This record gives sequence, structure tokens and C-alpha cells, in this order.
Amino acid sequence: MLQLDQDATRDALEWRPLIEALRTMFREGCESPVRHHHEFRIPGEADGTLLLMPAWVPGRYLGTKLATVVPGNGARGLPAVMASYLLNDARTGEMVAMIDGGELTARRTAAASALAADYLARQDARHLVVVGTGRLSRNLAAAHAAVRPLSRVSVWGRDADKARAVAEEIAEELEILAQPAEDLEAAVRDADIVSCATLSEAPLVQGAWLQPGSHLDLVGAFKPTMRESDDEAVSRARVFVDTRDGAMKEGGDIVQALASGALEPDGIEADLFDLARRTLPFPREAEDITLFKSVGAALEDLAGAILAFETASARTGQSTSPRILPVM
Repeated sequence: MLQLDQDATRDALEWRPLIEALRTMFREGCESPVRHHHEFRIPGEADGTLLLMPAWVPGRYLGTKLATVVPGNGARGLPAVMASYLLNDARTGEMVAMIDGGELTARRTAAASALAADYLARQDARHLVVVGTGRLSRNLAAAHAAVRPLSRVSVWGRDADKARAVAEEIAEELEILAQPAEDLEAAVRDADIVSCATLSEAPLVQGAWLQPGSHLDLVGAFKPTMRESDDEAVSRARVFVDTRDGAMKEGGDIVQALASGALEPDGIEADLFDLARRTLPFPREAEDITLFKSVGAALEDLAGAILAFETASARTGQSTSPRILPVM
């Protein structure tokens, strides 16, 4: 059995192969039950939550992400969210890999946004604005750069020092002009792609700021009470999601727009299943504003875990089990 720590998982999930693995999985599909939530008591502090996210391709691979959310970890200097991913042979049940769940989640989340942008953003998109300075900010810049010829990245965050540090890291990694943005409105008005990954409870990106032809990528706001864009942004845009059920139930930008009437259920044009299964490119007009909202799906974890396992196996000279068929 392979064990992939954070560094090994990152090394096995290069952006372009990961994006293509997600495209294939959304096109081909898999079986993915609703994720399980279980509260567990922690004496003297807030309860923790155990999340179980299973998915499988019959006769090939079966995977389960186990994640814990412990609010009290902040006081311990530990991450609130920790995760591991278990990958099994779906014919025998044999475990074939244990993969770092945090790195897998961070990379597949950014790759899903890049996959959506590959369908929805203008082909000549050059300027990316990243809103947020957390773990995902660097990944989003790198993933978007894998599908569009970016020449400039602007980073905005509530903490100017963090925004500056993230911009410096992006510039070094991608060898691209990357700078902190002091004025979010000015940055958005000049952007081709705006990618948000925050825990904001109130809209950050205003619809009035979005320029014709721009693409808005909303990754944070994973609870119905959270939001990164306002009603005007949703109403001005052509709206797409990763999965309809997830986005309409959990994604605050979608849930709140539906509640206010700014968006009707049939106003969601497509999800990633629809986009991946199209035989023709998405028909985008030059002036269209597009919006993509993601909340994550077990399918994405499975696609990334399979790629990580097969890539790491090949690099170490280990063959995958002959009972496991490769993803085509």
C-alpha cells in the first residue's frame, strides 16, 4: 500500500493532469452517496464534526475521505480541518493507498475552478484577481494559469501583509507579474477572471464592478450563511455550478440569490457534468459575464486520489494491481 504525505501528494498532482482527470470523471461519472455528518462530543469545548465522503467507480476504485472539523483547534495552534483519503480496489476491497486529505482537497478544489474556467472564461483572459490569502489562493493562481495565458495576478486580502506575501510566492512559483491589490473594486474592474476563496459572511465582489466578458469564480462561502458576491453579480451573470444539488443546498451565493429572487432554479445553466459532456465548446459571447460556484464533491476527491496513486506508483516503479483498471 502506498502512503502519500503532503509533499508526495502535491508532487503527484500536477495541474494539467489533475484538471484533465476531473474532466474525465465528470464526463464518465461515478457513484457518490450524500456525504455523512456526525457530531462528536469534546469535553469542555464545542463539538467536533466527522465528515465521510465516499465515491466509487464500480469494479475499479473506491475511495473515502475522512475529515474532522474541530473548532477548538485554533487555541491549540492546529488546523480546524484535518483529512485523510483512503483508496481501495473496488473489486476486492483491498486498500491500495492512504493520501494526505488536506493537500488532495486543496488541489482538486483549485483544479475544479480551472476546469470551469476552461469552459467559461475568455480564451484571451490575461489578468487574474485572487480574493483571499489562505491556502487556496496560491493553488487557484497556479491552476488558472494552467488553462489560460495569464500575464498578471493581483491578490487582495483584508491583511495587506498577507496579500503581499501571497503575491510574492505566486510571482516566484509561476514566474509571472503578481502584486498585492490595495483597492478591490479597482482590481475587479480591471480583471478578466476573479477567483474568490474566503470565509466572508457578506458580499465582497459587487456586481456593478464586473466588466463585460469577465468570469467570476466563487470557491469560498461553503455555508448558506456565507457569501462572496451580491445579488447584482448573480443576476448579471450566466450562472454555472460544480453540482446542482450541492450548490443549491450549501453554496451561500446561490442559496441567498435563490431566496431573494435574484436567481431562479432554472437560471443555473449547467453544472460540470453538463459542461464536461458537451460535444461542442460552450457558446460564449464576448460580452458575457460568467459565474461559477463550487462547493466540492466526493467525485473530485476520487479523481484526484486515483491520479495521485497511479502517478506515484509509476514514479516509484510499483505497478498498480492488475485488478484495477486505469481511468480512461
